Amino acid sequence: SGGFVAPFLQPDLEWDFRLPLVKSINTSGHKFGLVYPGVGWIIWREKAELPEELIFHCNYLGGDLPNFALNFSRPGNQVVAQYYNFLRLGHEGYREIHQTSQDVALHLSSGIAKLGPFDLISDGSDIPVFAFTTNETANFSVFDISNKVRERGWLVPAYTFPKNRDDLAVLRCVCKEGFTRDMAEMLLGDLQHAIDYFTSHPQHTPQTKGSGFHH
Repeated sequence: SGGFVAPFLQPDLEWDFRLPLVKSINTSGHKFGLVYPGVGWIIWREKAELPEELIFHCNYLGGDLPNFALNFSRPGNQVVAQYYNFLRLGHEGYREIHQTSQDVALHLSSGIAKLGPFDLISDGSDIPVFAFTTNETANFSVFDISNKVRERGWLVPAYTFPKNRDDLAVLRCVCKEGFTRDMAEMLLGDLQHAIDYFTSHPQHTPQTKGSGFHH
């Protein structure tokens, strides 16, 4: 995601080919590239950095067709949509959209921190994505909160970190184009509603794992 955010919001951040050890850059066009799911990008510094084992050599129409994509198995409409956005929005258009998303993310994370039972893991100041967890004052878990706000239409995933830090469970918020400040206020209200519910049920036993999302 950062590959479609950093160039527009943090132009002085050296994260790309300006660093000699960066050999490739990949990003998801279907997140902050503003295209529907199904498109991703990878760029290598130079041809020699592309591992030969990733290349498929196809005998196509009598000639050799080297390719490292999924041959003949994907539609091209996502690529066309990405190209359209590049032409329509340009650098300044992407910057304005992502700046708005980041402003909303910072507003939302600040509001969550003020609710009381939550601690921020990040605040959305790098990319418009942040995570938070419950603190010692809560009689509920992140999985309880995820389930409770889902009752009101919000899909806020809760999950544990990978091995060696799987004792930490968090909720994650991704603020993309279309998620407005008004919607952030609605989510804050529904989080407060969830807090109030669990506060009124002091004997509640916190869930230790979630039901998961189906993709």
